[in-house]
Amino acid sequence: MTAPGEAARPKPARRPTIKDIARRAGVSESAVSFALNDRPGVSQDTRARVRRVAEELGWQANSAARALSGERAGALGLVLARPARTLGVESFFLQLVSGIQEVLSARNIALLFQVVEDLDAECALYRRWWAERRVDGVLVVDPRTEDPRPELLSSLGLPAVVVGGPPPPGRDSVASAPHPAAPGPADAPPHPPLSTVWADDSTAMARILDHLHGLGHRRIVHIAGLPGLAHTARRIRSLRTEADLRGLDHRHVHSVTTDYSDAEGAEATRRLLDAARPPTALVYDNDVMAVAGASVAAERGIPVPGALSIVAWDDSALCRVTHPRLTALVRDTPGFGRLAAGELLAVLDGGEPRTVQGELPHLEARESTGAPGARQV
Repeated sequence: MTAPGEAARPKPARRPTIKDIARRAGVSESAVSFALNDRPGVSQDTRARVRRVAEELGWQANSAARALSGERAGALGLVLARPARTLGVESFFLQLVSGIQEVLSARNIALLFQVVEDLDAECALYRRWWAERRVDGVLVVDPRTEDPRPELLSSLGLPAVVVGGPPPPGRDSVASAPHPAAPGPADAPPHPPLSTVWADDSTAMARILDHLHGLGHRRIVHIAGLPGLAHTARRIRSLRTEADLRGLDHRHVHSVTTDYSDAEGAEATRRLLDAARPPTALVYDNDVMAVAGASVAAERGIPVPGALSIVAWDDSALCRVTHPRLTALVRDTPGFGRLAAGELLAVLDGGEPRTVQGELPHLEARESTGAPGARQV
C-alpha cells in the first residue's frame, strides 16, 4: 500500500554504472574498467568510445571504491579547531580558503572542511579520515607552540602542509624552487617531515614599529589573538625584540591576548584606555578587533589619530570603509592559500616535503595613524 504523499515524492535518479556504460558502448565491463582507469588491454578507439559514453551518462568514479582499490580519494582536508563564535566576520580564513580552492578546482580535487571545538577533536578527525581514506592529505592551520598534530600526521603517513608554521633555522627557506625528486623507499625516514609554508611575522612587526616609532609613539600595545598559537607567540616575541632595539620600555610596549573576537578586542581596548598612562597606539591582530577598538575610541570621544593611532595586522574591506580608514598590513592571503595547496599537491605528486616562505606583507599607512598629541607623549 502506498503511504500518503509517497506517490508525489520524486525518486532519486539512479547513478550510472560500469554495466550501463558497457551496454551502451557495446563492450565488456572489464574493457570499460581498463579504459576508465587508463590501463592497457583495450584499443585507443575503444578507450575513446568508452570515455565518450561515460561522459554522456554523467558517470563519476565512486570515492569509496577508489579508496579500497588504493587509488586517491580526490579530496584534501582542512580542519579549524576554534569555537565557531570566534570566526565572526573575520575575512582571513575566507580569503585563505578561496586561494586553496582556486588551486584544487584546477585539478578537480575537493576540499573537505570541518570546524571542531578543540585540538583533541581535530586529532580524532584526522585518525578517522585516515582510517576511512577520506582524504589524500591535509592542510594544517593555526600551528600551536606545543602541537601534537605534526607527529600524529607523520606517524599516520598522512601527507600534510602546516600553514603558518615556524620559520626554519636561519630563515633559509625557498620561495619558488622546483621540487626535487622523491627519495626512494630505502632513503625515507620512518616519520617523514611535513611541508611548511610560513609568514615572516618578525619583519611584519618591525615594519609596524618602524612606522609608529617614526611618528613619535613610545606607548604601543599589541592586542594579540589566541594564546598558545605559534604565530601569536612569534608576534609577541617580535614586539619585545623590536622594542629593545629602539630602547622602548616594556611597561609601555607590550602585548595582551584575546580570542580574536570583536567583543574581547573592544574589552581589551577599554581596559587599556582606562590606564593611568594609556597607550598612544594600538596594534590589533585582526581587522575585526581593530574596527571594534576604533568604535570604543569613538564612543569615548577619543580622536583617531589625534589622541590614538590604530593599526590592523590584516587588511580587509572593513579597514578601508571605516572612518578614518585604518592603517593595515596588506598581504596576499589568497596567494598564501594557493601556495599551501600547491605544496601539498606537489608532495602528493612525489615531491619532497620542504619549508617555503610566503610573500612579505607591506604596511599601508592610512588615516588612523599619526603623531601622538602633545599631551599623549
